[in-house]
Amino acid sequence: MAYINGEWLETTDQENVYNPATGEVIGSVSVVGANETKEAIQAANESFKTWRKLPGATRGAYMAKAVEIMRTRADELANTITKENGKPLADAKGEVTSGINYLEWYAEEAKRVYGDVVPASHEDKHLMVLRQPVGVAAAITPWNFPFSMITRKIAPALAAGCTVVLKPAPATPLSAINVFECFHEAGVPAGVVNLVIGDAEAIGKEMTSSTDVSKLTFTGSTAVGKMLMRDSAATMKRMSMELGGHAPFIIFEDADLEAAANGVLMSKFRNAGQTCISTNRVYVQQSVASEFGDLLARKVSELTVGDGTKEGVDVGPLINDGAVQKVNEHVQDACSKGGKVLSGGSIIESDGNFFEPTVIQGATDTMRIATEETFGPVAPIFSFETTEEVIERANNSRYGLAGYCFTNDLSRAYEVMNELEYGIVGINDPTPITVQAPFGGIKESGTGKEGGKYGLDDYLIEKFVSIKTN
Repeated sequence: MAYINGEWLETTDQENVYNPATGEVIGSVSVVGANETKEAIQAANESFKTWRKLPGATRGAYMAKAVEIMRTRADELANTITKENGKPLADAKGEVTSGINYLEWYAEEAKRVYGDVVPASHEDKHLMVLRQPVGVAAAITPWNFPFSMITRKIAPALAAGCTVVLKPAPATPLSAINVFECFHEAGVPAGVVNLVIGDAEAIGKEMTSSTDVSKLTFTGSTAVGKMLMRDSAATMKRMSMELGGHAPFIIFEDADLEAAANGVLMSKFRNAGQTCISTNRVYVQQSVASEFGDLLARKVSELTVGDGTKEGVDVGPLINDGAVQKVNEHVQDACSKGGKVLSGGSIIESDGNFFEPTVIQGATDTMRIATEETFGPVAPIFSFETTEEVIERANNSRYGLAGYCFTNDLSRAYEVMNELEYGIVGINDPTPITVQAPFGGIKESGTGKEGGKYGLDDYLIEKFVSIKTN
């Protein structure tokens, strides 16, 4: 399936889309390859010539119209997310709201792309800095947030004056089609937004090798992100990478343990643990580690697992069987190295891809779960003694996306905030993400930011102009 230069393209090559909760086929889509991707890039490059010159308010008006359409279709959009991704319907509705908010925010920000007047060093010179769109942006989005990740990438690009060619994840193409239907209905000019669904290697190579693509933005694994950066090096593209995470969640003995346990529930088990900012390591001060483990295990045991379309479901399926097996391997490895399962710990036998929400007490740094991103509903509890110790262990990761800390000591909160080597830090806040703030990591969790005024920067270049007068 492709949407190129304002027109939908069907092919004879079809791929099925599956519901991970039931294994049922819920639809099929046409898939495209290198040739169609070239056409999409050409269309985007041609439309860039006019889109970039439109006033920001005009670009924003197109985006605002798409926002209006998405709001009228919100229930339908959420249902599609749940069917192809599996997350509970309430979470899917939250994702739709978030995705729309990003588009609405940048519809307004399109009016606020400011430059600078620079003080001159000579009386006959006038210096200024113009901020202009970088060009055609290629975007590759993941399956875990199949709606909001698309709008979060497209919105700042359009606001800045860029045009877009987007490839969604093969597991969740239906949400992408819905998004582009909304843009089409909103009357966004032909070629400004383009969609290509199909072979990742063929499409990716066209995106990375094309000299008409000036910017590449990707959300996914660190390994794939590194490959895309290598492949893009020859054409020196502007890059934004939102990659893997391995978030620490630090709980000090003075913390409100009830609030901290609820925070772990929200951070760890949302979307069955399949989020890049999901808690991966729960560090609890030794004096309260046993108490906290029992409290968390009780809360986790009360979670309802099942088909996200059913009422009362808290945790949906994993995306595929490979994800289930990886989670199981991490749990088995932890148990073989002294970990004690307090709740869950097993694959749920069904037609879907389910794993029991799990709490493991006595986790150690030798376990795979201590260094590898699980991307599943498992909360391993590590114990620590001192602030210095836990900061060092929390930072001992090649990832640096998000970190969390619960404490009622203000001085300690400031120390942890400053010392954690992560792009996002939540202090007594397990859900710090908001549209007006930057989202992005450091180290091998990526480069660049999405969200707020900072998200616009990656789609703009600074052009310095010096004018000499008589």
